Amino acid sequence: MIDETDGRITARTKENTMEQRELLNFLHRLECLKTNGRHSTTVGGITETVAAHSWRLAVLAMLVSPEFPGLDGNKLIRMCLIHDFGEAITGDIPSFLKTQANEATEEDAVQTLLSTLPEPHRSELSALFREMDALETQEARVYKALDKLEAVIQHNESDISTWLPLEYELQQTYAVENASEFPYLRQLRALMLEDTLNKIHDAKEKQS
Repeated sequence: MIDETDGRITARTKENTMEQRELLNFLHRLECLKTNGRHSTTVGGITETVAAHSWRLAVLAMLVSPEFPGLDGNKLIRMCLIHDFGEAITGDIPSFLKTQANEATEEDAVQTLLSTLPEPHRSELSALFREMDALETQEARVYKALDKLEAVIQHNESDISTWLPLEYELQQTYAVENASEFPYLRQLRALMLEDTLNKIHDAKEKQS
């Protein structure tokens, strides 16, 4: 509400679920996702950020959601947008280095962030994270597959000189199991493998 004496916004109104200062404070906490880097490089040679990954993942989800009958596309997009919130605190750790302790720390970071939100946002987003972790719904499993597929796409786009030795094999196997449940994603993963193999072949040709 607005204090009539000095115009300050002092509390949440019945019409609003989130007071404007709460909203700004939460957005400020997420701002570092725009600069927190991931273990991947863009075509332009810039380190990919967590926010950039989440954005394109959400676009990917939006475009493929009609391929899954009965899937809640809005829920899928929301999962993709929020899935790396914890990295606003922890930063990104590559999947091949992440331990159970790292995952527990990130889960704690998510709860720390969500605890600053008012209801119903806190409960709704907490429920989404629980659903994502459980991997029992179609939306959660598709999200998990897309999350990994987007990373493979990005590595296929990056200069191969930025790849670690282990990534030559990882690019051929990562997300295969997650995508295998869904025919559309299985075919998409097969195309991505073609791109990976062509990229490796072209790199070897240049060296010879």
